[in-house]
Amino acid sequence: MTSRGTPSRFLKSVLQNGVGRYVCQLKRVSIIFSKSAPGSLGVRDFIEEGVVDYAKKNPGTVVYVSPQVCRAPKLVAEYLNGNVREELVSSKTQQQISEILTKLTNQSGLDIIRLRKPFHTDSPSIQGQWHPFTNRPPSIGPIKPPTASTK
Repeated sequence: MTSRGTPSRFLKSVLQNGVGRYVCQLKRVSIIFSKSAPGSLGVRDFIEEGVVDYAKKNPGTVVYVSPQVCRAPKLVAEYLNGNVREELVSSKTQQQISEILTKLTNQSGLDIIRLRKPFHTDSPSIQGQWHPFTNRPPSIGPIKPPTASTK
């Protein structure tokens, strides 16, 4: 925790993902819905038309469809790091459910937190961060915006 009250960390990849080949972090998706509840209508439409396409696009993710007597339909996503996320999809359309499922697929399972800075290294340079004006000779003078007379 920081002084702002929100957790923060440096930017890092999950298990060095992307150094070799990309591994989708989503392990399993469970679609829990009711066969007769009106709030599950969009989920039932998605199961009839979109779940097979999703499974073909993501062969590394197991999709479970479980009809249960429940008040609110939900998507339960389980990730490789053990985290579980639940998204309520009550009264959502087929397209909205597809977007939520795509969002869950693209996430790593880590909590979304504030990043301290967009770069980090384990062995920092004592010279500071490079920018385009680092080696600019001071004899040139400061850069000024163009004036109306030079246009």
